Amino acid sequence: MLTPNKGAVRSKKRVGRGPGSGHGKTACRGQKGQKSRSGASIPPGFQGGQMPIYRQLPKRGFKNRFRRSFGVINVSVLNEIEGVTEIDLDLLKNRGLIRKREQFLKILGDGEISRAIKVRAHAVSITARQKIEQAGGTVEIIG
Repeated sequence: MLTPNKGAVRSKKRVGRGPGSGHGKTACRGQKGQKSRSGASIPPGFQGGQMPIYRQLPKRGFKNRFRRSFGVINVSVLNEIEGVTEIDLDLLKNRGLIRKREQFLKILGDGEISRAIKVRAHAVSITARQKIEQAGGTVEIIG
């Protein structure tokens, strides 16, 4: 059975149990004030009645719900992938070349390609398409 290291687990602090405990009378709450009262809980962001900073500052910007998140990869990286003739988003995710959260794939034209490959992507730059087709490959645009 797994047990914690010796001295790692302490017993609960029993407050308000008389002067002999060292935690009696005020029960470790200090003397007077809001925090010493029973049921006292101060909400986060409360600044003693002053207008909180989050209400002083204006709201800015928005998140576009329809934004398309593209995983971008260059032709030079496609050339380095060996043993594959067809390249798509799932293959690049599995190889760790694109983040798992990316929904769409875009091919850019930086670098050179020396072999024929079939590429399935959501978007392709003009130079990338030219380089892939000059090497004897094909580009298929996915809807």
